[in-house]
Amino acid sequence: MQLGMIGLGRMGGNIVRRLMNNGHTAVVYDKDVKAVDALAKEGAVGASSLEQFVEKLAKPRHVWVMLPAGRITETTIDALSKLLEPGDTIIDGGNTFWQDDVRRGLALKDKQLHYVDVGTSGGVWGIDRGYCMMIGGEKDVVDRLDPIFNTLAPGIGDIPRTPGRDNSDPRVENGYIHAGPVGAGHFVKMIHNGIEYGLMQAYAEGFDILKNANIEALPEAHRFDLNLPDIAEVGRRGSVIPSWLLDLTASALAKSGELKEYSGFVEDSGEGRWTVNAAIDEAVPAEVLTAALFARFRSRQEHTFSEKILSAMRAGFGGHKEPQQHPDPKGQVAPDIVK
Repeated sequence: MQLGMIGLGRMGGNIVRRLMNNGHTAVVYDKDVKAVDALAKEGAVGASSLEQFVEKLAKPRHVWVMLPAGRITETTIDALSKLLEPGDTIIDGGNTFWQDDVRRGLALKDKQLHYVDVGTSGGVWGIDRGYCMMIGGEKDVVDRLDPIFNTLAPGIGDIPRTPGRDNSDPRVENGYIHAGPVGAGHFVKMIHNGIEYGLMQAYAEGFDILKNANIEALPEAHRFDLNLPDIAEVGRRGSVIPSWLLDLTASALAKSGELKEYSGFVEDSGEGRWTVNAAIDEAVPAEVLTAALFARFRSRQEHTFSEKILSAMRAGFGGHKEPQQHPDPKGQVAPDIVK
């Protein structure tokens, strides 16, 4: 199946590679000419403009936009809507605010264009591990795109099957779900990321307590000089707290027990804020997720070992780079969100 990809960054480029490695074809476009040329050398069809990109796609066209949420995604989809034809489909695989999806879906429907929102989890490791996807859109459109989603998904792997799921949607066990109509995919992914904040914060605080178990303020008999890399590693094996996040923590600690290469300045990309707002709208108490979000705000003013753990996990799964210099916390604003 052919897919057009706009945005060839950390995830967009690897999505294309995973598809091509499994027999699909791709047309690619990015403002970074070098990124286009690199994928063209690997077998993709490169385009130097949006107009050329659309011309090179077979009908009905399937265009995946993998750009940062906000203005750039908004302007790109608006430009595409003027170039595509009835029956074509736009897929937004970034971390878009779900209410923007609902609005766009209605606007594109008036032009007889289909819109699918795909919350995509997998980070820089997705090319090998596969991508967990939470999808929103019309059933017949999502079903038509199934060859793409099936190839990108991680597959059932060696995870034990959950009893009682014999008559359930088999796609879910393979790592992707049609969550509902337009907007549902990014809504589910938003909550996924909110939960991620809470899990990361729990690991970070736990290891901070372990690290400080030998401070002089404690009675000498109550002090423990603990081996954090070993504790992280043993937790991965047979305990009740294993996860990919713990895997990444163990890997980072094995390289540097003090995590000196991490500043502890922890960004948030928007989904945590949106999750808290959804909890407020629904009157759902979300104390852990809210506290985890506020901890990231605090990290921009003072840095603890727990924040270094957070930085290490973010770098591990998403390739997030440490800031070259710390922005003034008072000058920080919410991520660029189009509402």
